[in-house]
Amino acid sequence: MKTKFMIIMAAMAFVFTSCGNNNGTNNAEQAQETSLAMEIDEVLASADSLANQEITMEGVCTHTCKHGATKIFMMGSDDTKTIRVEAASLGSFDQKCINSIVRVKGILREERVDEAYLQRWEASVAASAAEQHGEGEAGCDTEKAARGETGNTVAERIADFRQKIAVRKETTGKEYLSFYFVEALAYEIVE
Repeated sequence: MKTKFMIIMAAMAFVFTSCGNNNGTNNAEQAQETSLAMEIDEVLASADSLANQEITMEGVCTHTCKHGATKIFMMGSDDTKTIRVEAASLGSFDQKCINSIVRVKGILREERVDEAYLQRWEASVAASAAEQHGEGEAGCDTEKAARGETGNTVAERIADFRQKIAVRKETTGKEYLSFYFVEALAYEIVE
């Protein structure tokens, strides 16, 4: 009887100790996940080596897409360091993200703009099949800023890309521009 009582007491001690350790581990994991969240500047600076990988990043959300909040834009140290985040399977983002610090876990993707891309864009505009985002053909100002675009019409935007591709080819040998965005897997409003 005493042996049975000792076994039960040992098992209960094990359960209580285990529960206590799990709580500590969860808190440590949460702290580690928070500390591993990259800043937007870091993501953009290392984007070529992080493409197609899962990342966690944190920054200020400056804008949500007017078309159902399926995209948000997060800013780094200044407005020249902005990245687009797509809701993907999440559906949409909460409007409360705007002007808040948001932590996003997702896959960093590369979008390449090359001559073939520009020719498809021109063809779709000519066929009046282009999906408009933003106001008129100028496009969304926030997305244009994130991509460093300066043109106001589709023709100006395409010409701007062609000029930038020519400069990049001359300096690096690459005949395309890389734009990075994140397909969100999860997000939370931190502040």
